[in-house]
Amino acid sequence: MNEVTLQIADAPLDETVVRIALAGALGMFLGLEREWSQKSAGIRTFSLISLLGAVFTLLVFETEIGEALLVLGGLLVIVQGVLLAIQGLLSDDGAGLSLTTSVSMLVAYGVGTLVAAGFIIEGVTVAVLSSLLLVLKRELHEFAWGLTHEEMRSTTEFAILAFVIYPLLPPEVALEFGGLVIPLEPQVIWLMVVAVAGIGIANYAIVSTYGGRGIAVTGFFGGLASSTAVVGTMLDHVRQRPEAASYAVAAILLANAAMAARNLAIAVGFTMGGGTALLLEAIVPLGAVILTAFAVAAWTADWRESGPIELESPFSMKNALAFGAVFLVVLVFGSLAESWFGTLGFYATAVASGFVSSAGATTSAVVLYRGGQLGPAEATIAILLATVSSIVVKTVLAATSSNSRFRNQVAVYSGLLLVGGALATVAIVI
Repeated sequence: MNEVTLQIADAPLDETVVRIALAGALGMFLGLEREWSQKSAGIRTFSLISLLGAVFTLLVFETEIGEALLVLGGLLVIVQGVLLAIQGLLSDDGAGLSLTTSVSMLVAYGVGTLVAAGFIIEGVTVAVLSSLLLVLKRELHEFAWGLTHEEMRSTTEFAILAFVIYPLLPPEVALEFGGLVIPLEPQVIWLMVVAVAGIGIANYAIVSTYGGRGIAVTGFFGGLASSTAVVGTMLDHVRQRPEAASYAVAAILLANAAMAARNLAIAVGFTMGGGTALLLEAIVPLGAVILTAFAVAAWTADWRESGPIELESPFSMKNALAFGAVFLVVLVFGSLAESWFGTLGFYATAVASGFVSSAGATTSAVVLYRGGQLGPAEATIAILLATVSSIVVKTVLAATSSNSRFRNQVAVYSGLLLVGGALATVAIVI
């Protein structure tokens, strides 16, 4: 008995018996929620369906009729699901529940075939995700019903950019301009565009949910989504409540901190796992900007004021394409400027692009660093210059306020951030 137990424990995942057992276990896992919800098909049915898929898949490799049996098994599961759906239509419970059960049965059959065919990780992933969708039924319905038309359209457009356009792009392409060859990575470039847009969508939801609970939340998370929107909201906030100028100034400082944190995440995150070293040099200067902004914000306000922020659409195709265009132009002209004038040419480009989008300049510097055109110090300086120029833009926007106290405080405290950034840049150069 002990020898048999040891043999089973030592059996690798490619053993036929182990794969059959795993298929049955995953089917049982899928049927657990259906059993708990008291549906017509539960643990036993789902486990048997997964086992059926596993057995027929194994027969494909052993017999000539295996493929026919696999197809026949799938058809039987579909027919059984259709019958359950019809039963649901004729009952008072509604068709949706039976349709979900029917589709889940087909998924269980697919999980069994995946595991039996040797796709262990894929089968487990499908089973876990499917079970999660079944368990989170109420939460998913509430989320979908709570979306506005604008949010739904924005989500669809984002999905097209992330899951349709990205796979169609080539991994690498060489752009010739003026006798120079500029290597580009379209998939990496587009992935960065999608990542920046995704950050905006996620934080749009956070600001929409928790924005009224404090100006700290609206300033920081609003800065991740759109730091310019934070400035615009604070301008209106100060106009309506002049006595709250210190809180509005703190919110803008937190928006700057969030913007710097986003750029740091891009700089470090997109250099992980590549052929180049992690861009650790960006941590110190951008970290200095972030810490300085937090320290000044904590000192200037007690955070008892609340200032909800109303962001516009979380995402739009027009904004995404505009960001991509700016990013591409910055990347091309940055490469050309570096080839013609050296590193100083790209620094000037980074400053100019930072007025439009510090994220675009940051992603451009990261791509050039990944391609070997910029060293770690040069890439970090370019990212920091773009971050500083973005702070200047917000200072200029705040200067349009008629409240002199608000205007002066934003200028002074933003100057502190600029000094911190300049000192960090000098420290890197030295």
